[in-house]
Amino acid sequence: MAGMIRIWVGAVLGFALQALCLATPAQAAPDGSPVRAVASFSILGDLVRAVGGEHVIVSTLVGPDSDAHGFSPTPADARKLAGADIVFVNGLGLEGWLDRLIRASGTRAPVVVASAGVTPLSVADEHAHEDGGHDRGDHALDPHAWQNVANVRIYVANIRDGLVKVDPGHAAAYREAATAYIAKLDALDRDVRTTIAGIPPERRKIITTHDAFGYFAAAYGLTFVAPQGVSTDSEASPRDVAEIIRQIRRDHIPAVFLENISDPRQMEQIGRESGARIGGKVYSDALSGPAGPAATYLDLMHANLRAFAKALASG
Repeated sequence: MAGMIRIWVGAVLGFALQALCLATPAQAAPDGSPVRAVASFSILGDLVRAVGGEHVIVSTLVGPDSDAHGFSPTPADARKLAGADIVFVNGLGLEGWLDRLIRASGTRAPVVVASAGVTPLSVADEHAHEDGGHDRGDHALDPHAWQNVANVRIYVANIRDGLVKVDPGHAAAYREAATAYIAKLDALDRDVRTTIAGIPPERRKIITTHDAFGYFAAAYGLTFVAPQGVSTDSEASPRDVAEIIRQIRRDHIPAVFLENISDPRQMEQIGRESGARIGGKVYSDALSGPAGPAATYLDLMHANLRAFAKALASG
């Protein structure tokens, strides 16, 4: 019955999006008005704002503290796309719902894949053929490339180039903003490496809700273990949870972290049954709200870094 309801809701949404596309065709912004940009999720939206500055109005489809993996678009999201001058997406299979939404909206805006040029990580994933993030075989691409600061330099360059193409009159401003932001990324990368170097090697092990930190692990030398894979679409089984608890005890993993996009109950159970401490909240796939500690990408990375360092310090 639940499956039939989902199919019916999907069909209604599809018809609504198609009708909306006919009612509100995309039009380019008038000369001199701000570029209307749509970003697929909050972290990417912040990067577009950083590069676009006053010349760009940015809206996001998946907002703060929300999960892009299981997002269900609405006709309001189609309206955003239909009125956009440019659309920014992460790619790498993060937005499995987006291609259909773009087609239904009828938008004629160029679509910029911010991760283009990133060397992707692949992960074994039994759901690789279901979530839109597969490449071949039984391996999925890990979409969380922003967790390596070096990759965000590539994101910023792609955002800059996309804005220059749709708004060449402000090309110099976009290039200047991108250069300034990349300098901030360079400083952030140094901070991350310095902080991780101060954590004893035997304590550089963390449990998180889903496997969102593979790029961080590969770049900076922490080990992350998660009961869920790279997508939050499928829940971890009791067997998966039991194996995680055994691994925590066996490998003396000191801390369990709760993600802002996930239900905390499972991780709290793992913490109780394993004896690992709850290291606090980390931000994987979404910013916090404007008043929170991770309202921008730079804030997000610094907040996570503080949480890791505090929980993993000696003692």
